[in-house]
Order: sequence, then structure tokens, then C-alpha cells
Amino acid sequence: MSYRDVASRQVLIWSCTTVGARMPVAMAPLALVFLVRERPGGYSLGAILAAAYVIGEIAGAPVLGMRLRPDRARAHLAVGLAVGAVAFAGLGVVPDAHPTVLAGLALVAGAAPAAATGGLRTLLTVLVPERATAQALSVESILTAGIWAVSPAAVAGLALGVAPPVPLLLGAALMASSVAGLWLLPAGWGADDTGGADRTGVSQLRVLAGAWPVYVMGAASLALLGLAELVLPALLEQRGVGVGWTGPLLTGMAVGGGLGAFVHGLRSWPGRLRTRSVVLMAGTSACVALAALTPDLAGIAAALVVGGTLQSCAMLTRNLSLREALPPSVLAAGYSVMYAAAGAGYAATGSLAGALLKVAAPSTAILAGVGLTMVLTAVGWWGEVRRAGRSPKAADTAVALGLADAGPAAPGPEGAAIRGGGDAEGRL
Repeated sequence: MSYRDVASRQVLIWSCTTVGARMPVAMAPLALVFLVRERPGGYSLGAILAAAYVIGEIAGAPVLGMRLRPDRARAHLAVGLAVGAVAFAGLGVVPDAHPTVLAGLALVAGAAPAAATGGLRTLLTVLVPERATAQALSVESILTAGIWAVSPAAVAGLALGVAPPVPLLLGAALMASSVAGLWLLPAGWGADDTGGADRTGVSQLRVLAGAWPVYVMGAASLALLGLAELVLPALLEQRGVGVGWTGPLLTGMAVGGGLGAFVHGLRSWPGRLRTRSVVLMAGTSACVALAALTPDLAGIAAALVVGGTLQSCAMLTRNLSLREALPPSVLAAGYSVMYAAAGAGYAATGSLAGALLKVAAPSTAILAGVGLTMVLTAVGWWGEVRRAGRSPKAADTAVALGLADAGPAAPGPEGAAIRGGGDAEGRL
């Protein structure tokens, strides 16, 4: 296995388009805090605006993702990204507006382009041969890690060195550029004549709901990332380390994530995907717990880098599991639902840790968040095992859906991947 199959002009265009679509998403929460921090109660208002943005993402991703149609995906994504770009520009142009106006713009900025992640991921997988799907998803993870590594420094530098609205205006320009990039890519990933219900009579919502264990595991994976990001400054203060190290430590975690994604795509890995997910999540949890208990900066840094490496691999296994659990016609919607679930996990763990910080030490708050993450992981694993026990019926439905979307001449590998849960997991 190698990355040769993903080294193409189309994938390069996709990468540039994805940077334009996702960099504003990575910049937004911190940029909103910097936008209003000099106003009375600025930090509290910034937190409210960031929360409004995240709520918009969580609500918009499943709603808009389920409305994506394979044959008209480009138009749908372009509209969402264009509206998002306008909302980002509005935040940058009227930074002194009433908080209600800013919160409304933040909500729209989060919701309108929320389906882009799932749509672009699905589009990437049709730009490469079927055998290179794992490598393509690894490339996406590497790109995402790079975006998250660069965005905090970019926001802080522009907001403090130029002006607070500049990061949001840059986000608007980047998102607008992604709209232009879409027109250099295929219009979609196939025909769609289901009209929201497949030919077997199973609704799209029911098919998506059947993959709930994958969403729960995805939420658990990102919950640890949110835990590390939100509580790290307080933890450093508890350890007597300057909070200025927060940025470099999070950058190191993101770099570790990119490294993990690259290594994951170099070869096939043994074992079922759900088993690998549990092992990777246990390893990530152990690293975050170690960061909470380690007294020195070097130990915290090492734990976060290794934890980021394992976390990115865990997310990759979730994306591959979702490809097995869902037929092609609803895969983009499934990715969007998992995006929302991951955001919900991020928010839930961060809220728990934030509440505990008022009554407990930062290290204790992190350990409580790790405990919640392990509960989510156990629930997701149980759900996948239970679903696998009923796999003949579920697999027949998934294959029927896939064939209904692809037509009678659809090639066999996709159907085989969906039908042969255990074998496919072993190959991937």
C-alpha cells in the first residue's frame, strides 16, 4: 500500500478547496473570543459567541447533510459555503454590533457550511480508486491536522498584530475561495433518485440511525481532543508552568495527529475496525490521563503528542467503519451526522470539565472527562458488537440500498465491503 494512487491533480485541487472550507472552521472559536475581548465582559461574550458557532455546526451538519443529493452535491455545498462566507464577513465588518446580532451571525457561520465536511470527504473517495480509500482518508486527516496546527497561531498573530476582525475576514475570503474550488471538481458522486427513501422502503433517517454506535465512538474520540484543549491552560497553571506553552503543546498534539494519519495509511492493519477503535481510544485516554498526572512540562508534551497520534488513527477507523455501515447514497449524510456527534462530544466533555473546574483541580477535571470518554467508548463498542450480531439482516438491507443507488451494473467491491463486515475490517 502507498500514497501513489492519491497523488493526482484532482486531489490537489480538492486539498486546496478543503483548506479554504475548513481553515475558517478551525479559526472561528478563538477568533470570536479575540473579536470581542476588549469589550466589557469580553471573554464571557466571546465564550457565548463561540458556543453559538458550535451549536450552529452541531445543528446544521445533520440537517443539511441529509439534504445532500449525490447528483447535485456541488450546488448544495457551494450555497452553504457562500452563506458561511457572508456570515464570517459580517462578523468582521460589524464587530461592535449588539451581542444578539453577533450571536446570530456566529450561528449562521457555523450552520450554513456544516455539511461541507461530509460532502468533501465523500467527494475525495470518488477521486481515487477504491483500493486507495484508506490512504485518501489518511491524506484528509493529515491536512486537517495541519490546519488545526496553524490556525491558533494565525488567529492570535492577526488579531493581536493587525486587528481583531482580521481573522474573521480572512476566514470569509478562504471560504469564498472554496466555493470557486468546487467548480474545478466533479459535480457529485453519482445519480440519486431515491427522494429521501430508498427502493426497499427504508427511510434515510432509519438507515443513518442504524449506524449510531459509530457516531458514539466518533464523539468519544473528539471529546478527548476538546478536553485537552479546554483544560490545558488551567492544568499548566496548576503545575506551575507558563500558560504561554498552551499553543506549542496543542501544535505538537496536532502534529502528532498528522504523523499518526500518515503512518496509518502506509499499510493495512490487522483486526476488526471496532476492536482497533477501542484499543486506540484506550491508548488515547491513557495519554490524556498521563498528561493530567505528570508534574513536568516534558511529560505533558510527550503524552499529548502520542495521544494526538492515537486519536487521529481512532478517527480514521471510525470513518472506515462508517463506510462499511452505510450504503453509498447516504454516506455524505452519515459523515455529516458523525461531524455533529463529534462536536457534541467535544462540547459535552468541555462543559463537564468547565463545571468541575469550579470545584476541583484541573487534573481531576481531566480525569473525569477521560472517564466519560471511556463510558462513551464502551457504549459504542457494545452497540457495534450488537449490530454485528444482527449483521445478516442489516447487511442485506445495506447492500440492497447500495445496489438501488448504483443500478444493476454496480461493481462488486463496495457491496462486498458492506456485506462482509468481519472480512472487510480485517483487510482494512
